[in-house]
Amino acid sequence: MAIDKWLFTQHLNGKHLPTLRFYIWSNPTISLGYHQNNYPESWENIVWQGKKLDLVKRPTGGRAVLHQGDLTYSVVTSGLSNSRILAYQKICEFLISGWEKLGISLSYGTAGRGYIHNPNCFGTATNADLVTQEGYKLIGSAQLRRNDVILQHGSMRLQPDEELFALVFGESISQSLNFPVDISIDDVTTALIEAARDRFHAEFHVQGFSDAEWQEILSFV
Repeated sequence: MAIDKWLFTQHLNGKHLPTLRFYIWSNPTISLGYHQNNYPESWENIVWQGKKLDLVKRPTGGRAVLHQGDLTYSVVTSGLSNSRILAYQKICEFLISGWEKLGISLSYGTAGRGYIHNPNCFGTATNADLVTQEGYKLIGSAQLRRNDVILQHGSMRLQPDEELFALVFGESISQSLNFPVDISIDDVTTALIEAARDRFHAEFHVQGFSDAEWQEILSFV
């Protein structure tokens, strides 16, 4: 997520084009929303399969996300609507379209303001989140905005471990994703990139980071 914040800052300063990223987490990690200061003290000492869970702070808002068995997407762009909801919906178009190609229909959640009292991002679905027809919250998203530059990233909950989820949040996963076993993460990213290309009328080029850029990124950790 330090990369996300660095790309946001670069684009804000006119030094980098809009970007689309996908990544998975090397270790199970809980990410807290930027303003989420209250959370269970036990989260700082959870051990899973012999390793302590990492606990990090996101540059974006929202509530806690358990990154395990998920795929994270990240979009840095500018020039969208001043309305937060309209900007969410514009960016989410490619997610809805891409998952439709994979056979899963998504729509926006409808949670009321009471959701802010739930520390678990996936415990409720707001109108910035995407749920399946069965009510499973597949994608939870959050934003950072400065001037007209937006960082929006989110977790796509593909194959979460139910035991670990219950250990962190003290509740079971209410539903499961009807995810075809023969669809890989590569299949998901390919479908989403194609959808983003169509929706944003853009061409994407894979680009790594130089040693100097990595040093700058590490300063955001």
